[in-house]
Order: sequence, then C-alpha cells, then structure tokens
Amino acid sequence: MNARAGTGVFVLSLMPIPISYIFNSLIYSNSTEAVFFAGCTTVLTLAISARFLIKKVPEDPLFYVYAVNAFMSVVNLIIGLEQDNIIDDFMTFYLKEAKPHIKTAHGHMMSYWDGCVHYLVYLLMVAAITWGDSYRAIGLYWVGSFLMHVIVYILGNAVGKYGIRLSPLFHLHALYVLVSVWACFRVFSQPSAWDVSFLNIQEAQKKSLAQRPLDVLFIIYLIPALAFCIFRGLAVLDCPSEWCQQYILQYEPYLKDPSAYPRIQMLVNMLYSGPYYIITLYGLLVPGCVWMPDLTLVHSGALAHAQFSHIGASMHTRTPFSYRVPADSQTVFLLLNLLYALVPQALCYRCVTRPAFFLRPTSPDKKD
Repeated sequence: MNARAGTGVFVLSLMPIPISYIFNSLIYSNSTEAVFFAGCTTVLTLAISARFLIKKVPEDPLFYVYAVNAFMSVVNLIIGLEQDNIIDDFMTFYLKEAKPHIKTAHGHMMSYWDGCVHYLVYLLMVAAITWGDSYRAIGLYWVGSFLMHVIVYILGNAVGKYGIRLSPLFHLHALYVLVSVWACFRVFSQPSAWDVSFLNIQEAQKKSLAQRPLDVLFIIYLIPALAFCIFRGLAVLDCPSEWCQQYILQYEPYLKDPSAYPRIQMLVNMLYSGPYYIITLYGLLVPGCVWMPDLTLVHSGALAHAQFSHIGASMHTRTPFSYRVPADSQTVFLLLNLLYALVPQALCYRCVTRPAFFLRPTSPDKKD
C-alpha cells in the first residue's frame, strides 16, 4: 500500500483500538511486567506496520515523534473512555495495574485532553511536515500544552497522597518526556517568518493606545487576571486571609483535593502566568516586542490545557463530593474560569494574525 505519509500516520494512530482489545483478552496477569510486555509488543507491531504502510517519509525527525505521540494519544483517549464506562474491555488489564493517580479526576481530564486536542495537533503537525508547510505556530501551542502537562503531572505524582512509584512503566513515560522535550527545542529553533510589509509595521506602531481599543481591553483584562492567579496561588498555600478561606469553601473546594494536582496547578499558574501577564502588559504598550506572538502561543496552549483539566476535575464525579464545586456556585465558578481560559486564546489570535505592532521595522533596502 503506497499511502502518503500523513494518511499512513492517521491509519496507524487508530491501531490502539484493535490492539488494546486483543491484549485485554489475552493478558490475565495483573502485573507491571505484563503491561510492560504489552507495551513493547505494541511498539514492535507499530514499527512493522509502519514499514509496510508508509513508503516515503519526510526527512524531518519530528515526523516520527508526532506519529508516535498520535498513537499514544489514542491510547489515552481509550483509557479515559473506559474509566467513564463509555467503552469496556479495552484497557482493563492496564487500569488494574495503573497507579492510582491515573484514576483521579485530574489525571482523567488530562487523558481526554491528550486524546482529543493533542491528537488533533499531532495530525496537523504531521500533515504540515508532509506537505512541507510551516508548523511553527501550532507547534508552539503544543509546546505550551505539553510543558504544562508534564510539570503538573510529574510534580502532582511526586507530592500527592499517592506518591510516585518507580516501575518499567515510569521509565517508558520518562523516555516519552525526554523525546518530547527535545521536540520542543526543535520547534523553537524553527525560524519565524512574518509576511508583513515595512509600511504596515510603521503604520501599526504609530498608533497610540487610544487608537487600539482591542489592546486596551486586553490590558484591562490582564490586571485582574494577574490578581486572580496570585490569589489562587496564595489560597492553596493556606493563606490565613478570610477571603482565601471563603473562596475555597464557597467556590473552589477542589483546591484542597489531597491528590495535589490542583495545588500544583495553582502554584504553576502563579509562578508562570503571573510574570507572563506583566511581560505581556509591557509588550502591548511598547512596540517592537518581537517575542510577543511566540510567547502568547506557548502561554495560551498551557493555559487551555490547565483550565480544561481544572474545570473538568472540579466538577467530575470521580472527585469526592466534598471537593466538588457547590451547585449554587457553579455559575460564578464557570464564569471566572472560562474567562481566565478564553481571553488568552483571543489575545494569542490577535498577536499571531496581526503581528505588525510587535515586529521591528526593517527598511526595504536592508532586506536580502
């Protein structure tokens, strides 16, 4: 079968569906070694199938990284669906041996994010590489989402009530993290090329803040957003302030969940998003900050992942009832968290689609 590389990756990414069902029927031993053997056999099967299915592949090594990650994303989606009893008899053998944190609400929402959003991103990246198109923008969005996933996932496992347990599965996950981190650096190394004329850059940078009403709205948003992320960071640090205590009690009791995922998430938001908002304020006020489009891409991907997992876990039935959002506070909770998640996406879209204000003008006679 002489399929185009991108089509071949899509077909291979669906192989976890029959493979997981077959292994679930064959494996009766609920041991880490059995799961490890299943994983190694799956990788071997994938490699052999790829050899016959894909004849011509691009030279970019990221093609292979995203192809494998697309495969793993479907595995995570199957895990999430089986834990919600939507499907059955696909990953039972794995879930019996899996570490408890995988079965928490936060880990559950991470599986859905990886199985849906990351899967789509991987396929788009594969398609872009196959056709020779630029993939830097969507790659940076993935970088932010992946880094947020890794930081919260690893630290949450280490300090949560379940702790961390070294096993062959942990070493496989560590290999996945190392390869993906290498992919992040490679995405960053791609040259950024903005097709904006010298005159457009000059015209955009001559406008005062009053002539940029959309940027004014973003600036107005960034100030309370900074306060909000600091406030929740202090709340999970057991700040004795009555405001913090009442907020946790009435609106986000999930922040006290013993799994430690929400605590790590809020601390990362405070230490990462806090400085970002200050830097972004500067970038919206001072022209020529060429790092703004890239920074907003990374941050919007990270925050989208974080808020999806946090909102979902705060209301999921796997979260103990005492830590779920109270029914009479759900409207306020959703309004605050959705605004906190969606406005950065709009800011990213503004910076990427109209980057003239953030570029440094280079006169035509100085260009190659």
